[in-house]
Amino acid sequence: MEIIGLAILGLLIVVSPGADFVLVLKNSMNLGRKAGIYTAVGISLAICVHIGYSMLGISYLISQNELLFSLVRYTGSAYLIYLGIKSILTASEKLDAIESTKVEVSPLQYLAQGFLCNVLNPKTMLFFLSIFSQVIKPESNNIYTVLFYGFYMILLHALWFSAVAILLSSNTLQSRIMKMKKRLNQACGAGLVSFGAILAFKS
Repeated sequence: MEIIGLAILGLLIVVSPGADFVLVLKNSMNLGRKAGIYTAVGISLAICVHIGYSMLGISYLISQNELLFSLVRYTGSAYLIYLGIKSILTASEKLDAIESTKVEVSPLQYLAQGFLCNVLNPKTMLFFLSIFSQVIKPESNNIYTVLFYGFYMILLHALWFSAVAILLSSNTLQSRIMKMKKRLNQACGAGLVSFGAILAFKS
């Protein structure tokens, strides 16, 4: 029953809109399905990093070291703000369909964006620290439970954000989205800037 509760908690956290969702939304809307899916894969790869250091206890050390944690926090905040400002300044009023744009999608570029957006987010780091402190029991050998939950979280992130990318780039929603593309771009940018600012100033 405990693992089921943690699984539900993980699902709620992943589905809740956050910086990752905003980034997938922005990339899917601007360059289509492939860009959104590459971003989703980058996010899921970042989860591997969080799980790795959580299992090793490194995240606990970071959370107890004010200087190191501040460095991670401000780096993540700066990156989110950078992405947000870039989105606001480059927001386009063009109404061309996403799939008809001739811009070639670079897998590495969007993998990196998704990876860095998630891996540099200290809230994600602390979430995995708190979760794995419940999953990992020092008094028992539950390595298989830990690995199962880790793979579950990786798969959950990949599937959810890929679904978001597919939905947002579908023909059904594309015409409606493109009518307000500039405003959506600006809203996504403002969202990223807001997330970055909140992370930077939150104690």
